[in-house]
Amino acid sequence: MAPTPPPSPVQPAPCDAPRPAGAGGTLAVAVLGSTGSIGTSTLDVIAASGGRYRAALLAAHTSVAALLEQARLHRPEWVVITDPGAAATVGATALPAGTRLAVGPDALDELLRGPGIDRVVSAIVGAAGLRSTWAALDAGKTVALANKETLVMAGPLVTRLAAERGAALVPVDSEHSAIHQALRSGGSDEVVRVILTASGGPFRTRAAETLAAVTPEEALRHPTWSMGPKITVDSATMMNKALELVEARWLFDLAPEQLDVVVHPQSIVHSMVEFVDGSVVAQLGPPDMRLPIQYALSYPRRHDGPARRLDLAQGLRLEFEPPDPRRFPAVRLGHEAARRGGTAGAVLNAANEVAVGAFLAGSLRFTDIAEVCARILDRHEFRAAPSLDDIRRLDSWAREEVVQWSRS
Repeated sequence: MAPTPPPSPVQPAPCDAPRPAGAGGTLAVAVLGSTGSIGTSTLDVIAASGGRYRAALLAAHTSVAALLEQARLHRPEWVVITDPGAAATVGATALPAGTRLAVGPDALDELLRGPGIDRVVSAIVGAAGLRSTWAALDAGKTVALANKETLVMAGPLVTRLAAERGAALVPVDSEHSAIHQALRSGGSDEVVRVILTASGGPFRTRAAETLAAVTPEEALRHPTWSMGPKITVDSATMMNKALELVEARWLFDLAPEQLDVVVHPQSIVHSMVEFVDGSVVAQLGPPDMRLPIQYALSYPRRHDGPARRLDLAQGLRLEFEPPDPRRFPAVRLGHEAARRGGTAGAVLNAANEVAVGAFLAGSLRFTDIAEVCARILDRHEFRAAPSLDDIRRLDSWAREEVVQWSRS
């Protein structure tokens, strides 16, 4: 059922100044994509917060069993299932007392706009996350953004909306969280470049000529991070870094030439910022997503939490190297999309989403992922200043093109 309409939104907080907590000093958090890896890590942070945060809303698309178990553990006011067919399987007694069910993306948007949510963790995978993130920002909410596709697809539109509504975007991706923290060391006019680090995935040292034979099982064996299948494949191709370049451009208002990537296999330095005086400020931490999640929830303050700690007394080797363009052609596509702006990011993202799905299903080779994305990026009807309708249209076009390409 749909929720009752909320009252008019309260006056939004200034941009980049997150809303204060609600009654009793507890921050009411909506977790979108709560059954995924970021969502479950967010719930770990909430559970360990000592009452600083509470899960007010949990949302998933079709993972009903996992969502209902989360509802029993965290007892939110709302559970939202965006797929009506999946919601139809939920019995009348499935939810704990005090938790109500809402169905469909319209109901989710309505709840996110209401006064019962202080902060939104946007962890829906892929292009599907744009709609709910837009609704939360339109209501002046603070969004802890784990859905990089939102800014890859519509960065200028999204950041303009946030500024107009007095909303705030705080990144959850470990790389962008590191940049967000490092940028506090100087003014925007003092930044020379931003350096995103990449683990290099499982194929950092594998011969480039053998990559066409990579299987989905091999691509899903990430050496340092535990993530969902799509982002794990993106890490193996380094398409995740391509998308992060585009995201960083819009999130931090950077020029394309200020963006760079280095491979750092230990995944300890999460990103760096170089300033005009030659100083390079880096953020270090173990590969544990609970740390950037908690930073996004607690910002602008910090407090203790459940993330693992870095023990430098035990000895540590940190290595850095440039990405090999033969192994990782996707990085070039990220630089191109960041440079071109407009519809390039949306088309690259859409093509990659479908290509990764086709690879996991066995209908594309591993090396085809970057190749098909490059072809579709080159062929698309580029628009420098697209509307949301333009973005949605080209998103659909790019997806269909990949489907046709994989069948040929």
